Amino acid sequence: MKISDQMRALLQTLQPQQIDIIDDSALHAGHAGAREGGHYRLAIVSAQFAGKKTMERHRMVHAALASLMLNGIHALSITAKTPEEN
Repeated sequence: MKISDQMRALLQTLQPQQIDIIDDSALHAGHAGAREGGHYRLAIVSAQFAGKKTMERHRMVHAALASLMLNGIHALSITAKTPEEN
């Protein structure tokens, strides 16, 4: 299973209304960290982010993806919004 598919599955705990994942790994070929995992951009919309600051939202995403953050994801750029902000 591709990392992006694994990410989608793990992020279901946040009950997302929308998930967009872009794999930027090819742009970082040769970079030392690229051997440890891929580089991804994530845009996620969830009502669970309501009332949370950006740092709290990022922590929620990192917690959901914890198993991949150790092996599979080297770098992750996150945009986390509520449905009202989208």
